[in-house]
Amino acid sequence: MFENLQKSISRFIQVEPSEFDFFTSCMSFRSLKKKEILLRADQNCRSIYFINKGCLRYYYLVDGEEKTAQFFFENGWFTDLDSFLGGMPAENFVDALEDTELLGIEKNDLMKLYEEIPKFERLGRILAENAYLGIRQKTKTLTTLNAEQRYLQLMKERPKIFERIPQHYIASYLNIKPQSLSRIRRQISSKKSKS
Repeated sequence: MFENLQKSISRFIQVEPSEFDFFTSCMSFRSLKKKEILLRADQNCRSIYFINKGCLRYYYLVDGEEKTAQFFFENGWFTDLDSFLGGMPAENFVDALEDTELLGIEKNDLMKLYEEIPKFERLGRILAENAYLGIRQKTKTLTTLNAEQRYLQLMKERPKIFERIPQHYIASYLNIKPQSLSRIRRQISSKKSKS
């Protein structure tokens, strides 16, 4: 169960077996069925999750319409940073797009881990920095690229999304209507066939 977690951690820090065992002893396992909600708006996010298997979708409700902000896949990490760090209720929802297995650590246990084994604080900093950079990149993409450019960039950088995510969620993530996504796909296909 912890093999993927160990590989993920070793990308950022080196830990002794006893340190890894202490870390995993602080974690709890949670499984979600497809479409099950992990976090609702107005709930506090009290854990950081490692996605052992599956996929999560992070989204907002705007005038009753779902606006997809991000997708998280296995071997990735997820938390709602505003809620987790600030102790305030989340403003978004998170659900499972596939049957999903999570390993979570609650904030109190994380603080204890940082105190007991300070190198894990470095892991936390790196994950927070990566989350920040991801948010900045998404903002830049949405504000500087047109819809077709956003689509092509997503295909290049995150092809897994097109293999596993329904088209209407991809359209929402790209901040376009599903009909626009279909049109863009037809145009790109037409350009390729003429080349």
